[in-house]
Amino acid sequence: MKATEQTLQQIERAIRKTAEKFPASKEADILTDIHVRVTQETGELVTYDDDDRELTRCVVEQWIDNKDDDFYETIMGDIRKCLERQKNLVESMSILKPYAFVLEDEDHESLGELYLVDDELVIIDPELMKDLDKDLDSFFDELMKS
Repeated sequence: MKATEQTLQQIERAIRKTAEKFPASKEADILTDIHVRVTQETGELVTYDDDDRELTRCVVEQWIDNKDDDFYETIMGDIRKCLERQKNLVESMSILKPYAFVLEDEDHESLGELYLVDDELVIIDPELMKDLDKDLDSFFDELMKS
């Protein structure tokens, strides 16, 4: 399933509404992660803080009744893309660092970290790291032949 532009806009709007709860001008005094809970049947995307307080919710129409086995893996990439596109907004939220955006399913099970905000650490998108081991092994083999 390839995300439509409307889907990406809906995700970005949810990210903006979440960020509005933590305006950059406020002193960072809140210690929390942002939990992004997605329900596959309804297409609902809801963000929560660590205390399970709802921050915002929306329905992503393209996700409604999606039966794909790789649904969560697919949307993880889409949400990461939207977080990256709004990097300045996401990284200026008034939350004590480090904090993360974490994807959860409807059963509150953590499926993976979407985005980590930290002054000292950078997380590289897993897609960029795909097959890195093979590339390094191939490079090493070529180097040893020389």
